[in-house]
Amino acid sequence: MWRKLAKQRPARKVNRWLSKLSVLTVSALTLAAAPSEPLGKLKVASNGRYLQTEAGKPFFWLGDTGWLLFNKLKREEAETYLEDRRKKGFNVIQVMVLHQVPAVNVYGDSALVHGNVATPLVTKGNSPADPAQYDFWDHVDYIVDLAAKKGLYMGLVPVWGTNVKGGKVNQVQAKAYATFLAERYRNRPNIIWLNGGDIAGSDSLKVWNTIGSTLKAVDPNHLVTYHPRGRTQSSDWFHNAKWLDFNMYQSGHRRYAQDTSRNEQKHYGEDNWRYQQVDQALKPAKPSLDGEPSYEGIPQGLHDITQPRWTDADVRRYGYWSVFAGAFGYTYGQNSVMQMHSAFDKGSAYGSSELWSSALNAPGAAQMQYLKQLMLSRPYFERVPDQSIIAGGEGEKYERLLATRGKSYAFVYTYTGRNIKVNLGKIGGSKVKASWFSPRDGKTTAIGTFPNKGTQEFNAPGEPKNGNDWVLVLDGV
Repeated sequence: MWRKLAKQRPARKVNRWLSKLSVLTVSALTLAAAPSEPLGKLKVASNGRYLQTEAGKPFFWLGDTGWLLFNKLKREEAETYLEDRRKKGFNVIQVMVLHQVPAVNVYGDSALVHGNVATPLVTKGNSPADPAQYDFWDHVDYIVDLAAKKGLYMGLVPVWGTNVKGGKVNQVQAKAYATFLAERYRNRPNIIWLNGGDIAGSDSLKVWNTIGSTLKAVDPNHLVTYHPRGRTQSSDWFHNAKWLDFNMYQSGHRRYAQDTSRNEQKHYGEDNWRYQQVDQALKPAKPSLDGEPSYEGIPQGLHDITQPRWTDADVRRYGYWSVFAGAFGYTYGQNSVMQMHSAFDKGSAYGSSELWSSALNAPGAAQMQYLKQLMLSRPYFERVPDQSIIAGGEGEKYERLLATRGKSYAFVYTYTGRNIKVNLGKIGGSKVKASWFSPRDGKTTAIGTFPNKGTQEFNAPGEPKNGNDWVLVLDGV
């Protein structure tokens, strides 16, 4: 999806020192940020389905795609972006380290010597605290550390896939570059490695395995996954790779009628829950999630900007569908934010007409936190997908119902607000207390208490229509 975007370049500044002088104001902004719980090592839970913190607490991944953060934002702008995402409940920021090879950031700093990923351009002896001296990598360090202070993990893509596919990275270069990254960031608490970058693993398979295995060998303290191309999943190539800790799929940006994939097995259209079902069936069990569904505000089908745009209702649907099917989290994206559409850009990608600073306020971004809050409101590690809860037919396309449960609770999601008929007795308790949870504002409305046996039909609030989405919540009492 980055062919058009790759043509954009950050504006170079004539007076580099003056352009960085504004960075001095960032320290005051950082001090104003609300304190966050100290970040620690993430690891796969014992059931192989979820992530947990070093202290054993559940970690629900709520990601945002800030792909060009390192390339296009100044330090004070990075503060604005990260603070907004912190306040909205996000805890992972997915970002490219190298969008292009060669790479230059907004200050005009080059990342590499002669465009060779094996030789990062590091200015030894310079102080990363001095705005007149820091280099490309000092800027990356600063943002990574700023994110850590805000309780945010950074999902780092070492080099975007088109560069590898284009022959700009061979195995020898890949090993040297991955070693540099792993050594530089292995002691930082908030790193997650996203190998790949919108690319099929079969394109340059040896390079991707080299990067993955090198990252894991040099930096065993951080998790590693693979970000695949649209309508594929990392498990297509790397499920059994020792370096891959969890799976990621990209359900993509096409609506049902636009999905003309040649691979009938992956002819899923908008049914991103189907990717999760595939990963759930694999052995050994590994956590999995949708790392790039349709972005809010991007054209349906991606490339034709005259097409309708995906909305907040759509990104909610993708989130609840995939998580209820078993995903350990969800990644949100917004068209202008993911590309950090800025005033200095000459044009934009995928019909973006709004600056990133304004697009931060897209409604879907604020609504994602309610999914995270709901999933963490009940015992987390015992949760399993369970469609047997649904008694009245699971439904097709937008009418699809998705159900998940723990030992004493169950959730059923409807995107259209259709009636939900359920089989009771699937959770503990002689009775169940039923309520409606709104994905739009996180509010809960009580329904009543019922005997925990037989079947029961529930009528969702409002008239059935796309976007009138609700979660039926059942708690054993």
